[in-house]
Amino acid sequence: MDVRKLQEIVVGALEDIKARDIQVLDTTRLSPLFDCVIIASADSTRQVKALARNVHDKVCAAGGEVLGVEGEDAGEWVLVDLGDIVVHVMQPAVRGYYNLEELWHVGTARSRAVAAAAAA
Repeated sequence: MDVRKLQEIVVGALEDIKARDIQVLDTTRLSPLFDCVIIASADSTRQVKALARNVHDKVCAAGGEVLGVEGEDAGEWVLVDLGDIVVHVMQPAVRGYYNLEELWHVGTARSRAVAAAAAA
């Protein structure tokens, strides 16, 4: 399945169940393992699980393949591996702690600081 189409399905599935702060990060230049990371927040354990399950179900219904789902037992952070796209559904405290946006975002202040230090 085309990555753009898969991305649309995932974002739609997250929006269906009222995910908050959906971020789509292009990682094609950062990792050969996947093309995109999608991060979303949920207000409760139940919502985290429901969002991950909805992503799983919508991707499968569209003919896509889900390679794995991790973290459903705890429900604070569920990862859905779609091959070209990795989806993280997290509670806000966990999302704030791990700050995946900074890790995968190319133009962050941290990246600029590292580049400046390397140039010095």
